[in-house]
Amino acid sequence: MENYKKTRTVERPSVCPFLGLPPDTPEVRVRDGGKIRHPLRYALSHIEDKPRPAEDGDGGGAKEGQQEAGRTLCRQIVLTASGTGVSKAITCAEIVKRRVKGLHQLTRVQFSTVDEVWDPLETSAGLDSLTVSRNLPSIWILLSRDTLDQSQTGYQEPGRHDALWASKEDGGGQRPGHKRRKGGGGGGARGRGPGRQTGQSRDLKGQSGVN
Repeated sequence: MENYKKTRTVERPSVCPFLGLPPDTPEVRVRDGGKIRHPLRYALSHIEDKPRPAEDGDGGGAKEGQQEAGRTLCRQIVLTASGTGVSKAITCAEIVKRRVKGLHQLTRVQFSTVDEVWDPLETSAGLDSLTVSRNLPSIWILLSRDTLDQSQTGYQEPGRHDALWASKEDGGGQRPGHKRRKGGGGGGARGRGPGRQTGQSRDLKGQSGVN
């Protein structure tokens, strides 16, 4: 490929794996190149109870705050990402669950296809453009206020993350089956090497040599 350069990348549209969702369910696309605060703000504006407060001295912000106060909250929201943006989508979902308590989660992992178009460096060389298709891992995360089917693979109940951290704090970070050694954490008594004797043993030796 030394005679080619990649000119563009086109990702094929993926089908949402969650069936039976309401048609007005927001779908938040988390991209690797963008900042996480943009998809996070969009997700919270559709599922968080309290509206975002308006900034002081900002008339447009006050108007926007009134509009958000009268908005209709969504019962469900979908976060999706592919490639290196998967970890950012997981982080965004965890932040939303910490802000909005009682959310049920359903996760699906699949692959999405990306087409890379490579054009020749020199058009006079008689080379044709190439299209390379690659499969990237993608993730779909459904957050719902309503109860989901717990028998589905990838289901996570509300509060499971907090319960996991509580169990670790109760154990004090100690590994299961690990026992502390009695007698303190320092090393044991030092062995006496050859020629090293206590004062009592030297006195006994001197008495044994007296007739």
